[in-house]
Amino acid sequence: MKKQKISTKRIAMAGLLAALTFIGSGMRIKIPVTIGGTSAFHLGNIFCALSGILLGPGLGGAAAGLGSALFDMTDPAYISECWLTFLMKGAYGMTAGLVCRNLKLGEYLRDLTATTAGAVTYAVLYLAKSFLKTVFVSGVAPDAAFLALGLKVPATVFNMAVAIFIAPVLSGAIRKALELNHITLN
Repeated sequence: MKKQKISTKRIAMAGLLAALTFIGSGMRIKIPVTIGGTSAFHLGNIFCALSGILLGPGLGGAAAGLGSALFDMTDPAYISECWLTFLMKGAYGMTAGLVCRNLKLGEYLRDLTATTAGAVTYAVLYLAKSFLKTVFVSGVAPDAAFLALGLKVPATVFNMAVAIFIAPVLSGAIRKALELNHITLN
């Protein structure tokens, strides 16, 4: 098995995307939810998708997970779940990267499909985590916990839609800028 080296450019891009994910996660409007904590509208998911699209599943998943987990470490409400955020947002970037790598479509359609797949993956993981936390940590009956998920769905769908709309457009613009400046991410 051949050992693959990671270029300095790819490491720098991963750091940049992790930082942008951190900043995008901070650009939020918190929504108090009666049962099960809080929910929020934020821009971090755009950069989770971009990480996977531009860097592939491994490094893209790591950048998405790291930027999101670091943000969680800055807020006492989220710090205890930062490891879960790392895994779930990492899955977002990894899924987007896998779809982008393996799908043979036009660039925009491929990036749109990759972002959608990553967003759906994260939404399922996030809502499952929220349900399980509400039942097993908060001690709420499963029926009530399921109903409480309905309060988190609008923000989750909004965050998905924003990422699905913006990430494919941004990825095309970033690729063009890189190409014009003769920069590759290999």
